[in-house]
Amino acid sequence: MLLPTWVLFSVFLVILFVPGCVWTEGEAAPVFKPRAVSYLVTWQDGRCSSEFLASLPQPESHLSVATGFGCATIFWLLKNSPDFLKSYDAAGTIQDYVVAMLCGLPRPLMSDQNAASWGYFNTQGQSWNLEILRVSGFPVHMLPNIAEPGSVAGRTSHSWFEIPKGTQVGVAMGDLQASVYSCMGQRTDAVLNISTSVQLAASMPSGFQPVQIPDPAAPVAYFPYFDRTYLGVAASLNGGNVLATFVHMLVQWMADLGLEVEESTVYSRMIQAAAQQRDTCLNITPTVLGERHLPDQLASVTRISSSDLSLGHVTRALCRGIVQNLHSMLPVQQLKEWGVERVMGSGSALSRNEVLKQEVQRAFPLPMSFGQDVDAAVGAALVMLQRSLHQKES
Repeated sequence: MLLPTWVLFSVFLVILFVPGCVWTEGEAAPVFKPRAVSYLVTWQDGRCSSEFLASLPQPESHLSVATGFGCATIFWLLKNSPDFLKSYDAAGTIQDYVVAMLCGLPRPLMSDQNAASWGYFNTQGQSWNLEILRVSGFPVHMLPNIAEPGSVAGRTSHSWFEIPKGTQVGVAMGDLQASVYSCMGQRTDAVLNISTSVQLAASMPSGFQPVQIPDPAAPVAYFPYFDRTYLGVAASLNGGNVLATFVHMLVQWMADLGLEVEESTVYSRMIQAAAQQRDTCLNITPTVLGERHLPDQLASVTRISSSDLSLGHVTRALCRGIVQNLHSMLPVQQLKEWGVERVMGSGSALSRNEVLKQEVQRAFPLPMSFGQDVDAAVGAALVMLQRSLHQKES
């Protein structure tokens, strides 16, 4: 059988491949060996400039196309490395590759959740913008087939790490959607995750359909969730990574002054200082990475006075800026209009930063629950388990 060549992407990403892998007999159990696969392209990929994205055809979708999206990256490769694509005949996310590997699928199968984050996908019609892409010379034969999240992609073709042959394997789900599902106790909950980046997501009211006109300047995007519903999502690129950049800057400054200090020490000391500084007039816009809806925006510091230059003032302002930036994208009033009654807070940056928690409570005066475990693997498992139980009951 002729195997496909894959191009690999992460959630917003791309993987190119030529039937992905071959199973061989290992010493203890079967193992798989990758065939022709590309390097992994992640959502953090920044090769597609604003000018390049503006040159692409308008999608027939409510979602705009951003750098790091699968279709945008393939367009970039078409223009800048056309010979690279000639080696591949299929593309998908890294999750789709694993599913295809487990089930021995000849081609990738992708959920609409991941397809929506690739661009040029119509969520209402559950289809790629094939004609728009074909006219532009896009290799549409590489695009995966679409399946509903929570459906079964196939069965394991070999035993693997004590998972027996013939075990059902679900279609890979979106990382965000599965993460939200893992901790959203009620449909009236919003889920806030502050880790490297920041996401604030809420389930849209039943029957909601986004306007089928992409708006690159819109700070909130609507992504497919489950059962043909949507999540309203404000996804900021600037979260814990901004704090990490600030810590690294301080450590580098001290090194330049001949002092050696561990980053962990600097982090704990600056949070302690900010916790004692309950307020500040200093204003920091922390968008050192820009935002998807404002890709050219940089960070800034305003309202600087000699009385607000302590480590506590600056750290407090930085934490406040991260939260206020998110609030500017999705205000608390909008959450209330969507029926949100509680915010579930999670994420590594939030869990170990009391100052961030205080600023979240200041900006979003709703009942708040911190310390929720947001785990995409748990969410995916819950979805498949509940679908299995529903099928047995029916």
